[in-house]
Amino acid sequence: MKYRIHHKTEYRYAEPVHHSVHELRLTPQSGPLQQVEAWQVRVPGTLHETVDAFGNLVQTFSLSRPTTRMAIEASGIVEVRSGSAIFNDAPLAGQYRVSPLYFASGTPLTQAPPDMVAFAAPYLAGGVTPAALQSLVEAIADRVQYVSNTTDVGTTAAEAFALGMGVCQDQAQVMVACCRAFGIPARYVSGYFYAVDAPNLASHAWADICLDTAQHTWTSLDVTHACPTDERHVRLAVGRDYQSAAPIRGVRQGGGAESMEVSIRIDVTDAG
Repeated sequence: MKYRIHHKTEYRYAEPVHHSVHELRLTPQSGPLQQVEAWQVRVPGTLHETVDAFGNLVQTFSLSRPTTRMAIEASGIVEVRSGSAIFNDAPLAGQYRVSPLYFASGTPLTQAPPDMVAFAAPYLAGGVTPAALQSLVEAIADRVQYVSNTTDVGTTAAEAFALGMGVCQDQAQVMVACCRAFGIPARYVSGYFYAVDAPNLASHAWADICLDTAQHTWTSLDVTHACPTDERHVRLAVGRDYQSAAPIRGVRQGGGAESMEVSIRIDVTDAG
Protein backbone atom coordinates (compact mmCIF):
# COMPACT_ATOMS: atom_id res chain seq x y z
CA MET A 1 0.00 0.00 0.00
CA LYS A 2 1.32 3.43 -0.95
CA TYR A 3 0.49 6.52 1.10
CA ARG A 4 0.82 10.26 0.71
CA ILE A 5 1.29 11.72 4.20
CA HIS A 6 1.15 15.30 5.45
CA HIS A 7 1.91 16.01 9.12
CA LYS A 8 1.77 19.54 10.52
CA THR A 9 2.44 20.58 14.11
CA GLU A 10 1.78 24.19 15.02
CA TYR A 11 2.79 25.82 18.29
CA ARG A 12 1.42 29.06 19.70
CA TYR A 13 2.87 30.88 22.70
CA ALA A 14 1.32 33.43 25.01
CA GLU A 15 4.57 35.40 25.07
CA PRO A 16 7.52 35.60 22.67
CA VAL A 17 9.94 32.69 22.68
CA HIS A 18 13.44 34.17 22.61
CA HIS A 19 15.43 31.03 21.89
CA SER A 20 14.53 27.42 21.19
CA VAL A 21 16.20 24.18 20.09
CA HIS A 22 14.25 21.37 18.44
CA GLU A 23 15.01 17.71 17.73
CA LEU A 24 12.93 15.88 15.12
CA ARG A 25 12.44 12.22 14.28
CA LEU A 26 9.94 12.93 11.55
CA THR A 27 11.58 11.23 8.58
CA PRO A 28 10.72 7.57 7.94
CA GLN A 29 13.49 5.31 6.69
CA SER A 30 13.36 2.64 3.99
CA GLY A 31 13.81 -0.88 5.33
CA PRO A 32 12.44 -4.40 5.24
CA LEU A 33 8.85 -3.24 5.87
CA GLN A 34 8.61 -0.06 3.80
CA GLN A 35 10.13 2.03 1.03
CA VAL A 36 10.28 5.82 1.26
CA GLU A 37 9.82 7.30 -2.21
CA ALA A 38 9.88 10.99 -1.28
CA TRP A 39 9.99 12.97 1.97
CA GLN A 40 10.64 16.50 3.11
CA VAL A 41 10.54 18.40 6.39
CA ARG A 42 9.89 22.15 6.53
CA VAL A 43 10.81 24.23 9.56
CA PRO A 44 11.45 27.94 10.26
CA GLY A 45 15.19 27.40 10.44
CA THR A 46 18.15 25.45 9.07
CA LEU A 47 18.00 21.68 9.51
CA HIS A 48 21.05 19.67 10.53
CA GLU A 49 20.92 15.89 10.11
CA THR A 50 22.51 12.88 11.76
CA VAL A 51 21.66 9.22 12.28
CA ASP A 52 21.35 8.03 15.87
CA ALA A 53 22.46 4.68 17.28
CA PHE A 54 19.02 3.20 16.63
CA GLY A 55 19.11 3.97 12.91
CA ASN A 56 16.74 6.95 13.03
CA LEU A 57 17.35 10.07 10.96
CA VAL A 58 17.49 12.91 13.50
CA GLN A 59 17.12 16.52 12.42
CA THR A 60 17.77 19.53 14.63
CA PHE A 61 17.26 23.26 14.27
CA SER A 62 17.29 26.30 16.51
CA LEU A 63 15.57 29.69 16.52
CA SER A 64 17.12 32.78 18.02
CA ARG A 65 14.56 35.38 16.98
CA PRO A 66 11.45 36.21 19.03
CA THR A 67 8.34 34.35 17.89
CA THR A 68 4.88 33.56 19.20
CA ARG A 69 4.02 30.99 16.55
CA MET A 70 5.91 28.15 14.88
CA ALA A 71 4.99 25.36 12.46
CA ILE A 72 6.80 22.11 11.63
CA GLU A 73 5.63 20.20 8.56
CA ALA A 74 6.62 16.79 7.21
CA SER A 75 5.25 15.22 4.05
CA GLY A 76 5.99 12.57 1.49
CA ILE A 77 5.17 9.22 -0.06
CA VAL A 78 5.82 5.86 1.58
CA GLU A 79 5.03 2.40 0.26
CA VAL A 80 4.42 -0.24 2.94
CA ARG A 81 5.26 -3.78 1.88
CA SER A 82 2.80 -6.59 2.37
CA GLY A 83 3.85 -9.82 4.07
CA SER A 84 4.95 -11.01 7.48
CA ALA A 85 5.61 -8.67 10.39
CA ILE A 86 8.64 -10.86 11.21
CA PHE A 87 11.71 -9.25 9.64
CA ASN A 88 15.48 -8.96 9.72
CA ASP A 89 16.76 -5.55 10.79
CA ALA A 90 20.53 -6.05 10.76
CA PRO A 91 22.48 -2.91 9.87
CA LEU A 92 23.92 -2.68 6.38
CA ALA A 93 27.65 -2.81 5.76
CA GLY A 94 29.30 0.34 7.06
CA GLN A 95 26.40 1.25 9.33
CA TYR A 96 26.58 1.31 13.11
CA ARG A 97 23.63 0.35 15.23
CA VAL A 98 23.35 -0.80 18.84
CA SER A 99 22.91 -4.51 19.52
CA PRO A 100 19.36 -5.74 20.07
CA LEU A 101 20.53 -6.59 23.61
CA TYR A 102 20.58 -2.86 24.35
CA PHE A 103 16.78 -3.01 24.30
CA ALA A 104 16.63 -5.69 27.02
CA SER A 105 16.98 -3.28 29.95
CA GLY A 106 14.28 -1.04 31.32
CA THR A 107 14.00 2.74 31.40
CA PRO A 108 12.11 5.01 33.82
CA LEU A 109 9.10 4.83 31.48
CA THR A 110 9.26 1.05 31.00
CA GLN A 111 9.94 -0.46 34.42
CA ALA A 112 7.72 -3.45 35.22
CA PRO A 113 6.46 -3.65 38.83
CA PRO A 114 5.81 -7.08 40.39
CA ASP A 115 2.13 -7.16 39.40
CA MET A 116 3.02 -6.53 35.75
CA VAL A 117 5.68 -9.25 35.85
CA ALA A 118 3.12 -11.69 37.28
CA PHE A 119 0.65 -10.66 34.58
CA ALA A 120 3.16 -11.38 31.79
CA ALA A 121 4.64 -14.57 33.25
CA PRO A 122 2.07 -17.04 31.83
CA TYR A 123 2.90 -15.76 28.34
CA LEU A 124 6.68 -15.24 28.52
CA ALA A 125 8.11 -17.50 31.22
CA GLY A 126 8.41 -20.36 28.72
CA GLY A 127 10.32 -18.29 26.15
CA VAL A 128 9.55 -15.96 23.30
CA THR A 129 7.51 -17.18 20.33
CA PRO A 130 5.23 -15.28 17.93
CA ALA A 131 2.21 -17.11 19.33
CA ALA A 132 3.10 -16.26 22.94
CA LEU A 133 3.69 -12.61 22.04
CA GLN A 134 0.36 -12.38 20.22
CA SER A 135 -1.42 -13.79 23.27
CA LEU A 136 0.31 -11.22 25.48
CA VAL A 137 -0.66 -8.42 23.09
CA GLU A 138 -4.30 -9.45 23.31
CA ALA A 139 -4.10 -9.63 27.11
CA ILE A 140 -2.55 -6.14 27.36
CA ALA A 141 -5.16 -4.68 25.00
CA ASP A 142 -7.82 -6.04 27.35
CA ARG A 143 -6.00 -5.04 30.56
CA VAL A 144 -5.00 -1.50 29.44
CA GLN A 145 -8.02 -0.25 27.52
CA TYR A 146 -7.53 2.39 24.84
CA VAL A 147 -9.16 5.62 26.09
CA SER A 148 -8.04 8.89 24.54
CA ASN A 149 -6.85 11.82 26.68
CA THR A 150 -6.34 9.72 29.81
CA THR A 151 -2.54 9.99 30.06
CA ASP A 152 0.32 12.20 28.86
CA VAL A 153 3.81 11.74 27.46
CA GLY A 154 5.25 11.39 30.97
CA THR A 155 2.97 8.52 32.00
CA THR A 156 4.95 5.37 32.78
CA ALA A 157 4.03 1.83 31.78
CA ALA A 158 3.48 1.01 35.44
CA GLU A 159 1.08 3.93 35.89
CA ALA A 160 -0.93 3.02 32.79
CA PHE A 161 -1.07 -0.62 33.88
CA ALA A 162 -2.36 0.38 37.31
CA LEU A 163 -4.86 2.78 35.76
CA GLY A 164 -6.12 0.13 33.37
CA MET A 165 -6.36 2.55 30.47
CA GLY A 166 -4.27 4.77 28.27
CA VAL A 167 -3.42 5.55 24.66
CA CYS A 168 -1.32 3.68 22.11
CA GLN A 169 1.89 5.05 23.61
CA ASP A 170 1.02 3.52 26.98
CA GLN A 171 -0.05 0.17 25.54
CA ALA A 172 3.19 -0.06 23.57
CA GLN A 173 5.28 0.80 26.63
CA VAL A 174 3.47 -1.82 28.74
CA MET A 175 4.30 -4.43 26.07
CA VAL A 176 7.93 -3.30 26.03
CA ALA A 177 8.12 -3.37 29.84
CA CYS A 178 6.64 -6.88 30.06
CA CYS A 179 9.12 -8.28 27.57
CA ARG A 180 12.15 -6.62 29.13
CA ALA A 181 11.16 -7.98 32.54
CA PHE A 182 11.93 -11.43 31.10
CA GLY A 183 15.14 -10.39 29.38
CA ILE A 184 13.53 -10.14 25.94
CA PRO A 185 14.75 -7.14 23.90
CA ALA A 186 11.85 -4.86 22.96
CA ARG A 187 11.75 -1.41 21.43
CA TYR A 188 9.16 1.32 21.14
CA VAL A 189 8.07 2.34 17.61
CA SER A 190 6.52 5.67 16.62
CA GLY A 191 4.72 6.03 13.32
CA TYR A 192 1.48 6.51 11.43
CA PHE A 193 -1.59 4.31 11.12
CA TYR A 194 -3.96 4.48 8.18
CA ALA A 195 -7.63 4.01 9.03
CA VAL A 196 -10.38 6.06 7.45
CA ASP A 197 -12.67 5.42 10.42
CA ALA A 198 -10.06 6.23 13.12
CA PRO A 199 -8.28 9.51 12.28
CA ASN A 200 -7.33 9.94 15.95
CA LEU A 201 -4.91 7.03 15.52
CA ALA A 202 -3.06 8.58 12.56
CA SER A 203 -0.19 9.28 14.94
CA HIS A 204 0.45 5.87 16.41
CA ALA A 205 2.83 3.71 18.45
CA TRP A 206 3.54 0.01 18.74
CA ALA A 207 6.34 -2.39 19.75
CA ASP A 208 9.10 -4.44 18.12
CA ILE A 209 10.11 -7.64 19.94
CA CYS A 210 13.38 -9.42 19.17
CA LEU A 211 13.02 -13.12 18.36
CA ASP A 212 16.71 -13.77 17.64
CA THR A 213 19.40 -11.35 18.82
CA ALA A 214 22.19 -12.94 16.79
CA GLN A 215 20.23 -12.73 13.53
CA HIS A 216 18.56 -9.38 14.32
CA THR A 217 15.13 -10.95 13.79
CA TRP A 218 12.20 -8.92 15.09
CA THR A 219 8.44 -9.06 15.06
CA SER A 220 6.31 -5.91 15.10
CA LEU A 221 3.09 -5.88 17.14
CA ASP A 222 0.32 -3.32 17.55
CA VAL A 223 -1.25 -3.63 21.00
CA THR A 224 -4.03 -1.13 20.27
CA HIS A 225 -5.37 -3.31 17.46
CA ALA A 226 -4.14 -6.58 19.04
CA CYS A 227 -2.41 -7.66 15.84
CA PRO A 228 0.93 -7.82 14.05
CA THR A 229 1.66 -4.68 12.07
CA ASP A 230 0.57 -4.73 8.44
CA GLU A 231 0.10 -2.48 5.41
CA ARG A 232 -1.63 0.13 7.56
CA HIS A 233 1.51 0.93 9.59
CA VAL A 234 4.18 3.44 8.53
CA ARG A 235 7.28 3.45 10.74
CA LEU A 236 8.92 6.74 11.77
CA ALA A 237 11.43 5.92 14.52
CA VAL A 238 12.39 3.36 17.14
CA GLY A 239 13.73 3.85 20.66
CA ARG A 240 13.90 2.44 24.15
CA ASP A 241 10.67 4.27 25.00
CA TYR A 242 8.64 7.30 23.91
CA GLN A 243 11.34 9.76 24.93
CA SER A 244 13.96 8.38 22.54
CA ALA A 245 11.55 7.96 19.60
CA ALA A 246 9.38 11.07 19.97
CA PRO A 247 8.65 12.80 16.63
CA ILE A 248 9.35 16.25 18.11
CA ARG A 249 11.27 17.29 21.22
CA GLY A 250 12.52 20.70 22.20
CA VAL A 251 13.50 23.24 24.83
CA ARG A 252 12.77 26.95 24.83
CA GLN A 253 13.47 30.17 26.67
CA GLY A 254 10.40 32.29 27.23
CA GLY A 255 7.03 31.81 25.60
CA GLY A 256 4.84 31.41 28.66
CA ALA A 257 1.81 29.18 28.14
CA GLU A 258 1.95 26.94 25.07
CA SER A 259 -0.78 25.46 22.89
CA MET A 260 -0.24 22.90 20.16
CA GLU A 261 -2.34 21.81 17.20
CA VAL A 262 -1.49 18.67 15.22
CA SER A 263 -3.02 17.68 11.89
CA ILE A 264 -2.15 14.48 10.01
CA ARG A 265 -3.58 13.48 6.68
CA ILE A 266 -2.91 10.08 5.14
CA ASP A 267 -4.21 9.25 1.65
CA VAL A 268 -3.79 6.15 -0.44
CA THR A 269 -2.02 7.06 -3.67
CA ASP A 270 -0.69 5.48 -6.83
CA ALA A 271 1.60 8.41 -7.50
CA GLY A 272 5.33 7.92 -7.58
